[in-house]
Amino acid sequence: MASTSTPSQAGSGLRGWLLKGLQRSDPRTSGPHHEEPPEHQHSWWQVMCLTGVDYFSTLGYQPGIAALAAGALSPIATVLLVALTLFGALPTYRAVARESPHGLGSLSMLERLLPGWRGKLLVLFLLGFVATAFIVTITLSAADATAHLLHNPFVPEVFAGWQVPVTLALIAALGGVFLVGFSEAISIAVVLVAVYLALNVVVVATALQHVLAAPELVTDWQAALTSQHSSPIAMIAVSLYVMPKLALGLSGFETGVAVMPLVKGDLTQRIKGTKKLLTTAAVIMSVFLITSSFATTVLIPAQEFAEGGAANGRALAYLAHAYLGDWFGTAYDLSTIAILWFAGASALAGLLNIVPRYLPRYGMAPDWSRAARPMVLVFTAISFLITLFFDADVESQGGAYATGVLALILSAAVAVTLSAWNAGRTRTAIPFGVITLIFAYATVANIIERPDGLVIALLFVLAIVITSLISRATRSTELRVTRITLDDLARQYINEVGDLRLIANEPHARDCKEYVDKAREAWELHRLRTKEGLLFLEVTVPDASEFAGELRVIGEERHGFRILRMESPTIANAIAALLLYLRDQTGKTPHVYFHWAAEGNPIGALLRYLVFGGGDIPPLAREVLRQAEPDTARRPVVHVG
Repeated sequence: MASTSTPSQAGSGLRGWLLKGLQRSDPRTSGPHHEEPPEHQHSWWQVMCLTGVDYFSTLGYQPGIAALAAGALSPIATVLLVALTLFGALPTYRAVARESPHGLGSLSMLERLLPGWRGKLLVLFLLGFVATAFIVTITLSAADATAHLLHNPFVPEVFAGWQVPVTLALIAALGGVFLVGFSEAISIAVVLVAVYLALNVVVVATALQHVLAAPELVTDWQAALTSQHSSPIAMIAVSLYVMPKLALGLSGFETGVAVMPLVKGDLTQRIKGTKKLLTTAAVIMSVFLITSSFATTVLIPAQEFAEGGAANGRALAYLAHAYLGDWFGTAYDLSTIAILWFAGASALAGLLNIVPRYLPRYGMAPDWSRAARPMVLVFTAISFLITLFFDADVESQGGAYATGVLALILSAAVAVTLSAWNAGRTRTAIPFGVITLIFAYATVANIIERPDGLVIALLFVLAIVITSLISRATRSTELRVTRITLDDLARQYINEVGDLRLIANEPHARDCKEYVDKAREAWELHRLRTKEGLLFLEVTVPDASEFAGELRVIGEERHGFRILRMESPTIANAIAALLLYLRDQTGKTPHVYFHWAAEGNPIGALLRYLVFGGGDIPPLAREVLRQAEPDTARRPVVHVG
């Protein structure tokens, strides 16, 4: 039953290089939810820097996008966003960290709350939005890094129209690094985040000093607010309306729970450290969001935020050059480019982690998806297409990014609300329900305003579902048992019989008549006598949506007959796995006996097998055995009468 890969098995040449690192775990020792502990763990503040390359790097473009979306109302809309961050997203993800401490996030919570195919299909749907958020993180970060690079005064003007080629080059470089071999180094993230935040403190503090030195700028801003809006209530109403466009400032929470396994300590310490991580990152980001939005709105002329303007996609860099000189501004540009590039690397690493965590466990990923390099090529190609579609424009990609981010936060809020409600914690469920409604509004409003993000997400969903169904069908005859255990009575039965002859029985009433009739059928079809030590074999399917599972064999005596009972996601694969296990344990060749199923459409039988784990069991069990054991002399025997 064991299957492991080696470089020689993977092939040689280009194929061997692409599939290097493809791992096939031993199904006898690993489970479907098995999570290998990370080799190195770190203090929570160091792990925070790893999430910070994604979260904090949004300062590179968030103030400019906020100014374009809200105009003079940008600081007010940003304050509302910060309130939603601290009193909505932060409590939600602190709860997610508590209930999903292994880094699987809100998707795993929803999977548990909605068992069976409903949970699997919901996860597949949400993975489309996960892919949208991460892919657009790569393209948006690369586009903004390009904007900082090309707007630098030391870059020759001949490169002014090279936004798309340079962005594609940065994405290609990112993919190339992963193809060669890239492992996320937290030490690099710590340095990048520390330098970037320190430079932002200098820029924002300098900008605020200029605001204090010129109070007429604040007066002009206030005059613009009162001339455009009739009352403070109107300002708040408009700010609420445009706030979903600012959702990029919420991008770090899902990453924050995804990296939980890297936090040092046992499970309790990991949860506590992650809560500190999430809270500290949210507070730091909130301070920067408010101060940077206020400073950029007051100090930068509105036309500079528009496409082609000097502050488009780089508002804080504009202030750095204007008030601290081109040399400091260049240092700020380089720091911003570095953290944005690393944010893309973090997103790509996140995608490479998500695929093996979910799809292979569902049987819904091609075999090669467990190797990093083919997936790097796929994600890089998709990033190229997204970049070309949006013409590498930062502001244009904001809506798609916000859609992915808001959909993930909404799913987390729903998961936390349902979890609290099912646990009977009504006082907790109601506030989270309100948070869910707020994020639902923000998500729907953003989709209505800018549907391109939904279109991209749905295309990802469609691709994931089609690929998943094809993969599930083509992998359906694999051995799908992660571990086999026999209880004492089952082991006693196996040891006491001579030849291993198992009578497959589909359990119904499980009364005396059922077993007497089955024994008579065994005699009539196969000339098997009860005194020969026959064992009845019964498999029930509790959840056919699972692809693999542990097989626990329970011995039972009923009405004078000895029975081996099992539960499995699929009957044919469980029988085949047990036969191979018994062969290896006893050295005997097991025989299993079936009667032909009732006549019916073979396509219908195949669908019943794929969806419900049943179908035409005898030929399916033989096919699983044929693939698992090519040596006919050692292969367990399937009899059908």
